[in-house]
Amino acid sequence: MRYLTIRKFASESGYTEAAVRSKIADGTWVKDQVWRHAPDGRVLIDVVGYEAWVEMGSPSKADQLNRHRSGKKPAPLMSKASKLLSPKPLV
Repeated sequence: MRYLTIRKFASESGYTEAAVRSKIADGTWVKDQVWRHAPDGRVLIDVVGYEAWVEMGSPSKADQLNRHRSGKKPAPLMSKASKLLSPKPLV
C-alpha cells in the first residue's frame, strides 16, 4: 500500500509517531510529496515520497530542493569577520 497512517508508517519504518509528526510540522517532509491529507482529513504518509526523500541524501540537498520548489532564494551569508572588516561611513 502506498499511503500509510502515521501509526502504521511508524511501526514499519522505525520512526516514532512523534518523529514523523515533527518532520511534518517543521517542513522536513514536504506536503503532497512525503505526506498528504486524505479526503477525511487524516494525515497519510506517501511511502514512494518517503523513499525519494531518503534517496536524496544529505539534508542540505533536501533544503535546496525545497527552496527551489518554493521559489525562495536563500539569504546571502556574511561572516562575522567580513562584518567587522567592512568600512563604516564617516559622519
